[in-house]
Amino acid sequence: MKNGVKITLALAALGTAAILLCAARRANTRRMVAEASNEGYETAQDILFPGESIKGKKLHYGPVIPK
Repeated sequence: MKNGVKITLALAALGTAAILLCAARRANTRRMVAEASNEGYETAQDILFPGESIKGKKLHYGPVIPK
């Protein structure tokens, strides 16, 4: 096999893996939100995005009035 074909196949495999990873993460997030909504909980930021940290952001408890 020529080098160009090898590189093309490697890039195609990498792209397929990236697409599958994104689809798996999206399915996991949807499953978590569905479970939370079935239990009657609010879908808060920490439930929707559990991997993201809120360091450095000021926490606000209570109602939020949009500006």
